[in-house]
Amino acid sequence: MSIPPSSPSTLLHKIDEAQTLIPGLPNDVAALILSFLPYSHHCRLKPTCKPWYIFLSSKTLFSLRRHNRRSHLLCIFPEDPHISSPFLFDPEHLAWCPLPPMPCNPHEYGLCNFTSISLGPHVYVLGGSLFDTRSFPLDRPSPSSSAFRYNFVTSSWNRLAPMISPRGSFACAAIPSADQIIVAGGGSRHTMFRAAGSRICSVERYDVEKDQWEALDGLPRFRAGCVGFTVRGDGEEREFWVMGGYGDSRTVSGVFPVDEYYKDALVMELKGNGGGKWREIGDMWGAGERPRFGKIVVVEDEEGGNPPAIFMLDDYDILRYNMDLNRWEKECSVPRRAACRTSFGFIVLNGELHVMTIVNGIDSTETRRSRQQKRAGTLFMQIYHPRKKSWRSLITKLPFRQPLDLSSTVMCPIRL
Repeated sequence: MSIPPSSPSTLLHKIDEAQTLIPGLPNDVAALILSFLPYSHHCRLKPTCKPWYIFLSSKTLFSLRRHNRRSHLLCIFPEDPHISSPFLFDPEHLAWCPLPPMPCNPHEYGLCNFTSISLGPHVYVLGGSLFDTRSFPLDRPSPSSSAFRYNFVTSSWNRLAPMISPRGSFACAAIPSADQIIVAGGGSRHTMFRAAGSRICSVERYDVEKDQWEALDGLPRFRAGCVGFTVRGDGEEREFWVMGGYGDSRTVSGVFPVDEYYKDALVMELKGNGGGKWREIGDMWGAGERPRFGKIVVVEDEEGGNPPAIFMLDDYDILRYNMDLNRWEKECSVPRRAACRTSFGFIVLNGELHVMTIVNGIDSTETRRSRQQKRAGTLFMQIYHPRKKSWRSLITKLPFRQPLDLSSTVMCPIRL
């Protein structure tokens, strides 16, 4: 436990000396104590008194937590964030904290397939597919170029410069060393029309300080529904990978459209202010293997000395990507299977893989639950530690007023 170089006595200048955080303790000591409170409880603690409200809404808190106590949290967007509040979930304390909805546009609705990513004490919501009452025909979804940022210090949303090319279902990765975000590919596919939509190949990079998007070399081919991540080296991001996704489509019996999924990956070398050229990584599946196209997540190496570990959830199997062999290999299987066919959530939190399912069974000991809670169900998480090769699980009641569809829910891990 340590105190940051910036003395809390100077950082707490907004609090009157006559207003103490904790009676009988100096404010710098009290601030250190309050910084250890779980972040998910802050919204309930702020109304305690004015000094607490000021401190829990200040940069001082994040400065102290960055040095002493950072929580691994999960930001969940159950539906269109313009009309439905996102929630922050703390798995350590099984606590939920609602966030305010994004600023809305009265002409747009049904936002989905957007990407959420964290960078510093912020969560970014980029792009997506939506319906616009000003477009024709009205039932045709359009890609969005909008960009929003939620600031956990001020608890407010900010509208950012829009992307150059509107897109949804795209690859995205943060570049913390340069305070930038890079996006690639995407299209206009909407969850209501799962077999339609456009594809693009453009690539852009966002500079947080300048609030500006810059176009980079595009992908060799149209690609949407892909995953992006960076590979670090010497303490900074060296490569941007784009993996999976679909490009062209074909029809079955001349009627039913079917996506043609990519079996390879693309890599761009990140060079200073400009991106490098794309190079193609060959087929990731061996001869005779059945290609799989499940959800892909990336476990970053905190120290940056090793390449990230890439995992895929395919049905009840977890596969691991071997970069040296360019092959997917089975890692393990999910220990507990759902009683019926259901959607899965797959996310990385604190270096562990979280496989999520919704349990709608009603326990006789929970007869006092409201109808809304019964409809929302219970979230069951099976958690795998890649290094320890071990499983654990946890279960929590969902705070939403409607059933949660994990196949379309957008989730983003963040450390605060």
